[in-house]
Amino acid sequence: MLNFFGRGRQKAPPASPSPAAANAAAASFAALTARLDYLEAVDIEQVRRAYRFADEAHLGQIRASGEPYITHPIAVAAQCAEWKLDAQALMAALLHDAIEDCGVTKPELIERFGAPVAELVDGLTKLDKLQFNTREENQAESFRKMLLAMARDVRVILIKLADRTHNMRTLDDVPREKWTRISSETLEIYAPIAHRLGLNQTYRELQELSFRHLKPWRYQVLSKAVTKARSRRRDLIQKVQREVEAAFEAAGIAIRLAGREKTLYSIYRKMDEKHLSFAQVTDIYGFRVVVPSVIDCYTALGILHQMYKPVPGRFKDHIAIPKVNGYQSLHTTLVGPSGVNVEFQMRTEAMHVVAESGVAAHWLYKASPPEADTAERLGTKWLQSLLDIQHETRDAAEFWDHVKIDLFPDAVYVFTPKSQIMALPRGATVVDFAYAIHSDIGDRTVAAKINGVQVPLRTELKNGDVVEVVTAPVSTPNPAWLAFVRTGRARSKIRHHLKTLAQTESQELGEKLLTQALRAEGIEKLPPETGDYQPLWEKLLRFTGNKSRAELLTDIGLGKRIASIVAKRLMNLMAEHGQKPDALLLTRERFTAHENVSQGAVSLDGSENASVQYASCCRPVPGDRIVGYLGRGEGLVVHMEDCGVAKRLQHKDSERFIGVEWSEEPVRPFETNLLVTIANGKGVLARVAAALAGAEADITHVDMDDERAQDATDLRFVIAVRDRSHLEAAMRTLKRTSGVMRVQRVRPGHSAR
Repeated sequence: MLNFFGRGRQKAPPASPSPAAANAAAASFAALTARLDYLEAVDIEQVRRAYRFADEAHLGQIRASGEPYITHPIAVAAQCAEWKLDAQALMAALLHDAIEDCGVTKPELIERFGAPVAELVDGLTKLDKLQFNTREENQAESFRKMLLAMARDVRVILIKLADRTHNMRTLDDVPREKWTRISSETLEIYAPIAHRLGLNQTYRELQELSFRHLKPWRYQVLSKAVTKARSRRRDLIQKVQREVEAAFEAAGIAIRLAGREKTLYSIYRKMDEKHLSFAQVTDIYGFRVVVPSVIDCYTALGILHQMYKPVPGRFKDHIAIPKVNGYQSLHTTLVGPSGVNVEFQMRTEAMHVVAESGVAAHWLYKASPPEADTAERLGTKWLQSLLDIQHETRDAAEFWDHVKIDLFPDAVYVFTPKSQIMALPRGATVVDFAYAIHSDIGDRTVAAKINGVQVPLRTELKNGDVVEVVTAPVSTPNPAWLAFVRTGRARSKIRHHLKTLAQTESQELGEKLLTQALRAEGIEKLPPETGDYQPLWEKLLRFTGNKSRAELLTDIGLGKRIASIVAKRLMNLMAEHGQKPDALLLTRERFTAHENVSQGAVSLDGSENASVQYASCCRPVPGDRIVGYLGRGEGLVVHMEDCGVAKRLQHKDSERFIGVEWSEEPVRPFETNLLVTIANGKGVLARVAAALAGAEADITHVDMDDERAQDATDLRFVIAVRDRSHLEAAMRTLKRTSGVMRVQRVRPGHSAR
């Protein structure tokens, strides 16, 4: 951020040397040496070796600015030295483009500089050598590799952020048509990662540089407005500074007072999001008060509140409850002279190091204060969650989607029943909380209480909530949770579970369908995959293009393969083996098969989960006459026999229909649509709901026409019933209810709207 007291400003540079001399100086190791005084002599020599190797590897390469390419690795290493990273990290910073741009191999780096340095460089190397369908896919895979390398060693991302920062500082030298892509990527990905890891100084600089190149005109206009406002308010700010310093001197507390100004990007974003003019953005000015101890932070707050009136609702205690990235400070906004709002931040020196450098404070602050541990712990916790998400998600684009969700740590802080604080992204729900505790708890969640009151699982958490999760051993994740969970961890765990479940169930359904189709060919059961039948299965898999028997059965269950076609091929192969069809079985199967379908009937009881869907166009319930359609890639879809959609599908795709029947004892209720016409009057809706409850029919959804001025209103219900008899009983109960004019089930071909 800008310092508006003139402290720390760069002096006017002396007369510029010739470009050649400047380039030579920037490309020399001497440009870096001055920053390495915190390293041992032996470590500095190791870094020098890496410099010599990089200098030789990049010999003859020139940057877009005309400078020797080696100036870039030196600048990256210099930024890493600012964070006091160790010699291995500085060596990797100098070598970070060696594999990608110079043809140097990883084994060569291991041999010269050791495995840890080579691993760091490999983690930083982009994936140009891999072929992807799209640039987005390539980019997603690059980020996945970088983030996973970083999860194993946080120095990878620190070097990567230093690399991106220098590239952004020198973006003016790059062709203008590339500015938008590079700046957008920086703003959407690298700046949030820096924020997530607590590197606030880098976060602000990346935002500012991205803004300057994305919206140059707006940047210039705002810059001029801030400069004008600064000169207009200089006397006022200096007055606040004098008064604050005098007050703390009188109280006997030694402080370091620094002025801070909002970045142009944060001012622009506030104006854009809240539709404000520049004049309406009041908290542009601020002070940072660095004090000796934590107790002094709270004393300083008291002194300031005695001097100026605080703005209600603008006090935040990030010391008692640190931010997700480890940031700690007290924040208060006060009404200063002339009614100008001024923000103050109170923190200790150790907090200041963590606030500016986040996880890098681990190297910067060797005394390891508790605050630095907090930052490192919180950073490491997020990095560990990346490995968890990777374990569940093999697709690079999906992995990146999950990670992006977690990159913006605008958090809510909630408590477990044992008073442990947990930080979650804003908008997180009870299910996110359950998965944050442990994936097993998330998978088995059935109910929850917030502050002792039972709430729906989709309830969003608020600061200070005490959350208690109720689990059941037999419970499994619900696909509907994906519509409201907020964290990447919860989303990836639920998706992983559903994929595994769908695959297992589809495989079981596929085996059932293939067995039934084979029976229609006169063979009692599937041949084993072992012994004499192994070559037979190998031939069949070559025919279908599947890698394994399990994959073939899963494809049949998902409708990607037609069981009857596979069964005919299998029958031919078995005939070559000398096995003949059973004539009696063949006759019985063909005479009992449904006239409209190509295979025997599958029994349904509602326990099928992902492998079987009940069509929402007609919503069949036990007792209805039904047919099954093997949709391509979506498993078995069950329709009512007279459903218009099913009839159209049957007309053009009849070989994909199979016989289905209800089991004797379904294990769960089934949903169906009801249209209830009521006379407008007081309490009618309540009586209808009570009648359905009395008939033990659960209402899962209700919709009504906005026709209060008319005599009658249509209510559209989705209700859950055990079977057709239960549905008819519920409808009879409704018809007898006062105020109900008509009740009908919405039939296929009719709309539920």
